Amino acid sequence: MLIGVGLGPGDPELLTLKAVNVLKNSDKVYVPGRLAKDLVAPYADAEILEFPMIRDIEVLNSLWKENADRIAEEARKGTVAFGLIGDPNFFSTFSHLKKVMRKHYSDVELATIPGISSITSFAARTDVAVESSFEVSDGSDIGYMIHLKATKPKSIVKQLETEGYTEFIFAEKLFSDKELIIRKKEEIPEKGNYFSIIYGKK
Repeated sequence: MLIGVGLGPGDPELLTLKAVNVLKNSDKVYVPGRLAKDLVAPYADAEILEFPMIRDIEVLNSLWKENADRIAEEARKGTVAFGLIGDPNFFSTFSHLKKVMRKHYSDVELATIPGISSITSFAARTDVAVESSFEVSDGSDIGYMIHLKATKPKSIVKQLETEGYTEFIFAEKLFSDKELIIRKKEEIPEKGNYFSIIYGKK
């Protein structure tokens, strides 16, 4: 099993308890750089894998495959953690790694442990309160939508379809004993509650 572990913004006190437990109990821990290695150091002896910031697609694909080969060998035998700064599902190295793993090693189970992202870290550090809809951009085209407080999920999906979104997930009361996740559009309900979310992808 391979688990992407969010290490937060860089403050060692901002690792979650779950992240610490996974790092302590993994058979092997990898990280993409020195800062992540230092954050992990109190809990595990991590190995750095190189993920250079270059634009040559052929070279990149070769490096991604090489790293995936190494990880897959360990992940088939036990639990492997991949610790990284921020959150593993937001603009992260782990998102790319997951794609390669699913393409070449679909038998390896994948999971993620959320970390405090740069978005919420920024708000805390700069004393910014976000109280209405907002946009996050890295300069690329907008390809995703996360609609919070989705009390009318079916209607939200219909509206998003008119805006070009084609894939949807409905989630409710995440990480609770009443958690509900629906990935089939036709099964998304008419009503949700305050803790419901609709995710859309173009």
